Amino acid sequence: MPATAGFLWRTDIVHSTNNRILPSASLSWFVWSLGAAFFLLAFFHRVAPAVLHRELSQDFGLSAAALGGLSGLYFYSYVAMQVPTGLLVDRWGPRWLLVGGLFLSAIGAVVFATAATLFWAGAGRFLIGGSVAVAFVSALKLATHWLPAQRYALATGLLLVVGMTGAVFGGVPLQFASNVFGWRAVVIATAGVALMLALLVWLVVRDDPSDKGYRGYIPVADAGDAQTGEGDRLRAVLRYRNTWLLALAPGGIVGSVLAFAGLWGMPFLTDVYQLTPVAAASVCSGMMLCWAFSGPLFGMASEKLRRRRAPYAAGNFVALLAWALVVLVPDLPVWALVSALMLAGLSSGGMILGFAQAKESVPLRLAGTVSGLVNMGVMCGPMLLQPLVGWVLDWFWQGNVGADGLRVYLFESYRIGFLMLLLWLVVSVVCVLASHETRCRQSPGDRA
Repeated sequence: MPATAGFLWRTDIVHSTNNRILPSASLSWFVWSLGAAFFLLAFFHRVAPAVLHRELSQDFGLSAAALGGLSGLYFYSYVAMQVPTGLLVDRWGPRWLLVGGLFLSAIGAVVFATAATLFWAGAGRFLIGGSVAVAFVSALKLATHWLPAQRYALATGLLLVVGMTGAVFGGVPLQFASNVFGWRAVVIATAGVALMLALLVWLVVRDDPSDKGYRGYIPVADAGDAQTGEGDRLRAVLRYRNTWLLALAPGGIVGSVLAFAGLWGMPFLTDVYQLTPVAAASVCSGMMLCWAFSGPLFGMASEKLRRRRAPYAAGNFVALLAWALVVLVPDLPVWALVSALMLAGLSSGGMILGFAQAKESVPLRLAGTVSGLVNMGVMCGPMLLQPLVGWVLDWFWQGNVGADGLRVYLFESYRIGFLMLLLWLVVSVVCVLASHETRCRQSPGDRA
């Protein structure tokens, strides 16, 4: 067994009483990685408008509010699909959801890239968001079935790493590729990637190891009941207090990162701190990387401490302090600004613990449904904050225009817009502190 597989999994093959074996670590992680690869593509599309804000504004004549609205269309359909995705992945399994989502995302990318008007650009973004919405929950469902329970938090953290890698590709590399080939050609290329990945998922991925002749990790009694209606599963999940608290909490932490690094960080850094577009893209990508690699660290620390709530709340609180420095203090030295943004990214990785905590709070058969609800809460943050910040910027615009004819906004305008990030972060801290601690143990289903 490779050394890396040994680190991620202590036992490669385990014999069962019925002469069936568990899948090898390499196979299980490869199956999971195909779902994770779709999440990488989803994150690329999610943050691309931040780098392409000038190109999109020029091609479609957009104000800040209109740009925020165009970017936000991705999140509207993404959020709307989370509950259906959670219900469907519990009933049908992740394989066909991944294949269908990849195929539709390719269509959406083509529509967006070939759009001649804002309407069709918005339609493409809307279709992309709705189709890639299945990636995260499906990858978590694969982790539930293909990996040991004690690896779930690590897999969730690594999923964040993979997603942030997509965000990094949507930063400086996208900036260079757009300069060389044009943004439309780059988006068309992502459609080809999606189709190739769809074929690979169809050939390799199965919903459970038992579908490939292996022994599965989920007992039949816990695997889910195909006869249980979607409404019954949704009502069952909503009986748990942690479902509500852990769905509301992540919107502040994720919304702050994605409202900034995913859209408004580029103009903020170029307008207020006079950074070059490449330097600004590098800062936003660096923040995403810090967020990504802190996820597995929070996961491993949580497993070692046998706690979910404490490290999650601590990360949120540190992020709140870092964002307060960026938003409330004008004229920071660039080194202090960048340090605060990197700290905000590092401390935001604790949000992945919310998925493990939520999954452990409900019966295992409802894992997909509760994951969909929590992920809906995650994406409500950027869905609301990105367009709201744009609306505030336009409302408080002082009439300044750059050499390229685009609006330039002052620090005061950004500060008022970014205050909404701080308010939701306060709510996030309170929600996590009010949640029930699971101590890394799966609920038998008797605690509401």
